[in-house]
Amino acid sequence: MLKRFLKDESGQGMVEYALIIALIAVAVIGAITVLSQGIEGKFGQVTNNLK
Repeated sequence: MLKRFLKDESGQGMVEYALIIALIAVAVIGAITVLSQGIEGKFGQVTNNLK
C-alpha cells in the first residue's frame, strides 16, 4: 500500500501549476514594488502640470 501511494502521481500536475502561479505572483509583486516610486513621481508631475 505504501509503495502504491509513493508511486501515485495524480496530483503532480496541479502542484506544478500552483508553483508556476506562485512564481508569477511573486514576480508581479516585485515589479509593482520596484516601479511604484517611478509611477508615483510621474503622477505627481502630471498633477503639478495641471495646476
